[in-house]
Amino acid sequence: MVFMGDRATLLETGRFVQRRVHRSDSVMNEAFGVAAGENSETTENTGIIGTTETAETAGCAATVENAESTERAEGVGNAVTTGSAGSIGAGESPGVQETSESPESAESEERHRRAADAGDTTSMSVLGALLLRRGDLDGAEPYLRGATADGDRAAANNLGVLLHQRGYTDDAAGWWRIAAVAGSAAAAHALGRHYRERGDEPGAEYWLRQSAEQGHALGAYALADLLEHRSDVGAERWLRAAAEQGHREAAYRLARMLDRNAADDPHDAFGRPGLGPGAGAERPGAVGRSGVREDDGPVAGPATGRVGEAEQWYRQAAARGHRRAALHLGAILEQRGELKEAGRWYLISAKAGEARAACALGFLLRDAGDEESAAVWWLRAAQDGDGNAANALGALHAARGEQQTAERWYRAAMDAGDVNGAYNLGLLCAAQDRTPQAEQWYRRAAYAGHREAANALAVLLLQAGDATGAEPWFSKAAEAGSVDAAFNLGILYAGRDEDRTALVWYERAAAAGHTEAALQVGMALLHHGEEQEAERHLRCAAGGGSAEAAFRLAGVLDSRQPPPGPPALGEPMPEKTECEEWYERAAEQGHRRAQVRVGMLAAARGDVDSAARWYREAAESGSRNGAFNLGLLLAREGSEREAALWWSRAANDGHGRAALRLALLAARRGELTEGQRWCARAVELGPAEVAERAARLQEALHQELTA
Repeated sequence: MVFMGDRATLLETGRFVQRRVHRSDSVMNEAFGVAAGENSETTENTGIIGTTETAETAGCAATVENAESTERAEGVGNAVTTGSAGSIGAGESPGVQETSESPESAESEERHRRAADAGDTTSMSVLGALLLRRGDLDGAEPYLRGATADGDRAAANNLGVLLHQRGYTDDAAGWWRIAAVAGSAAAAHALGRHYRERGDEPGAEYWLRQSAEQGHALGAYALADLLEHRSDVGAERWLRAAAEQGHREAAYRLARMLDRNAADDPHDAFGRPGLGPGAGAERPGAVGRSGVREDDGPVAGPATGRVGEAEQWYRQAAARGHRRAALHLGAILEQRGELKEAGRWYLISAKAGEARAACALGFLLRDAGDEESAAVWWLRAAQDGDGNAANALGALHAARGEQQTAERWYRAAMDAGDVNGAYNLGLLCAAQDRTPQAEQWYRRAAYAGHREAANALAVLLLQAGDATGAEPWFSKAAEAGSVDAAFNLGILYAGRDEDRTALVWYERAAAAGHTEAALQVGMALLHHGEEQEAERHLRCAAGGGSAEAAFRLAGVLDSRQPPPGPPALGEPMPEKTECEEWYERAAEQGHRRAQVRVGMLAAARGDVDSAARWYREAAESGSRNGAFNLGLLLAREGSEREAALWWSRAANDGHGRAALRLALLAARRGELTEGQRWCARAVELGPAEVAERAARLQEALHQELTA
């Protein structure tokens, strides 16, 4: 029996991994994309603790309000809406956002300046906001202070922004508090973030909640971020509130949350088998298909309503330019078979700089037959540090026989933190009979938690005679979910005559769909007389393509039915039974015993041509029973000379009945010495009744010769 995983080829695992992502304060299982704590595409540069807002979120703790835009029926200012043209990103003048009535011309600005100099509070606030947005802090400050002195809420908020930009965070917080108490949602948001930066989470939650409940999208997003950090179930509500107001990052994170809640959590006990690890392949290989790595969570979980809702939010965020949302949306569409649209979103994400999308796009192109274009995108992704793409390039060059180039890319994948690189290097060395180097790389990957590398390492050790060293690696790989390793453990224990333990591991591998393991379980159950349960396992193995399982299943079914008799004259030829169909399936796969049995069943039906064809195939493959039966068929048809040739082949291979037939044929021809020789051979080969008949014939021939 061959150990599974020996000299394994580069296989692809499933495209998608059903893993649950953890927050930044949790254990990160795999290298998906960014360091722990980074949940957005652009991290702001103001040092607000725990806040990871993108360009949609304010670049600092507050948003500049304009006095004209904050005048309402009740005289209370309201925060500016998110997602407007005034949103700024990290690195810009923080927090400045134009309002719908901000002055846009020199004439308008001059009009406001004259009014402000004349003491008009609203114009002082508007002009201060304009100058603040321009970065003219010195010019803005006197106007903002003047408007604040007259009780303008927006000016108090904006003065806080100005002081924050100058580094006077405590003074800024004081003005934000004044504005927040007066009803400014933007100031409440800024104040909440200020408290979070200081580590005062209760204070942060209070003010962020005030902002969120007033409909401020940034406040809702920041509150959701705080609650999610604490694993509070209320986070989803506020992410949804921000997303519904058009907050791009909130839409993305809401989709991620819905995805995680809808998916299972099949974490391995011993690391991962490669990208896309547990996917449906029997031996997970070294190149993952999906551009979405495990620590970013499942791309698409079960087909539930929440997953469908997640797709909607991914689509909304992607439409607003969120490259990771476009990546996930592409993966969902690809999994659903909508490859054209998936490729479009992958392309959008890849062009925006998402290496994983470039990698996934490469796989789509490769599957479509455009290997050259696939290599271009893989190269782009690999140069951006994507280990999965580097592995794909390595596999591509290895398939072309360019071993050195393949090795270079596998090393690049390993340097990018992808443990598959080491495993692939092991496969490459093993294919070149560089066993010591293969063991080195397998061991490196196995210690990093790669279960198939652990299995391959164990196979190498076992082949070198180190069964003691191999067993722990088989066990670790099997416990981590390697089906091949579980099967190999079964072989290992069976070789030690520990049949009970071997059966446990065979059953475990069979339950995971391992064909050969199902066959072994079926055979063991047959040995113990448990025919019904054995049939179930044999059907699984036969359905998986095992010729031996198909043959044994046919034998089980055959034993339950009476032997068919020859058809009566004029009756149609009977239809094939299920057992004959399984015999034929095994026969078509080259199973010699099945070929003989199919020939026998065909002969019993009177189908001589089919019988002769199957007997001949079996005989030419080395079956002595096939050769003997073919000889019988030919002899009945009058072709004794050809029959003798097949009987000779069968007798030389140890078939006693064929030797007796040759002895009888020689005696009939008068070739007494030849007949005696074949009689002696038949006596030697048996079985008992053949040996008895051959002995009597031999004695008669001896008397004839000596008469």
